Amino acid sequence: MIKRKDSPSAQGDNRKRRFEKEALLHLDAVYRSALRMTKEPTEAEDLVQETFLKAYRFFDRFESGTNCKAWLLKIMTNIYITEYHRKSREPSGLTYDEGEVFSLYEQIEGKEGKRAATDPEKRFFDRVMDVEVKKAIEDLPQEFREVVVLSLLEDLSYQEIAEALGIQLGTVKSRLFRGRKLLQKNLWEYAKAKGIVSDSPER
Repeated sequence: MIKRKDSPSAQGDNRKRRFEKEALLHLDAVYRSALRMTKEPTEAEDLVQETFLKAYRFFDRFESGTNCKAWLLKIMTNIYITEYHRKSREPSGLTYDEGEVFSLYEQIEGKEGKRAATDPEKRFFDRVMDVEVKKAIEDLPQEFREVVVLSLLEDLSYQEIAEALGIQLGTVKSRLFRGRKLLQKNLWEYAKAKGIVSDSPER
């Protein structure tokens, strides 16, 4: 028996339904990441629009059941690096002592008198994300901000971040380590003002 093929119109309808079901629900997450990378609402909106147009065009390449948000963020970061950022990208010129240790999140856990089973850093961002925290993230040097946003806020794996940014796995780990340390340092004054911690960062 010959299997009947769907008409081009039916195939288009199926793609549209799949895209609405699997991709569009991540629209807010993609916009949040775009805004933190571009720091400009208009540019973020343009970036999101280009991301979803490209994602729809190549949606037949997406494997259902896999991480659609990671796939969309990979498209977004590729567009951002290629079209929005690479032309003006410059090294930050900043250096950081990799031996320098801050314990903001651990102090928060200790002050609350409990230890969560999950990473205290993630608990902090799950609980607190106001204007000052967003600004601290946006003020990170670009190469660190990219990995911090994708890891801490969008919960991508190291491998997914490496693929999204087109960099080596070791580079992801190094940038994330330095970015997290710098972010903790930037958040100390905020945490003190909120009464979350009272001491200076440990060195």
